[in-house]
Amino acid sequence: MRITGYASVFGVPDQIGDVVRAGAFRASLARLAHTAPMLLEHDLRRPCGSWRAREDSRGLFVDGVIDRALPAGRAALRLIEDGLDGLSIGFRARIADPSDFGRTLVEIDLLEVSLVALPMQPLARLTPAQATRPAVLTF
Repeated sequence: MRITGYASVFGVPDQIGDVVRAGAFRASLARLAHTAPMLLEHDLRRPCGSWRAREDSRGLFVDGVIDRALPAGRAALRLIEDGLDGLSIGFRARIADPSDFGRTLVEIDLLEVSLVALPMQPLARLTPAQATRPAVLTF
């Protein structure tokens, strides 16, 4: 099953006050050849597919494929059918400037992108049509 969405949004504070600056993923995406693992809830024991990622003017856009052959892939499909639509990045901050309420993340090493129930960045979501209309999703 193919899914898309924004795993990170530029310029918008997350729940702990971190703000990702536009261009923060550029170097990491070049090193990763624009791919990243897909996990469930940041659990390395629960891979469920893979992502292609790119930056655009809004944030980190991801286009992924859930692997139904994996146990976590089948679980991910059920969760999405039940309304799960959150995305979250697993990352290491390479360059971060402190701010009054968190950090400005200037350069990030992207490690993975997870399907999550409660994203730290509330705007990090699957594309609404895919998250709300499972009957039209392709397998």
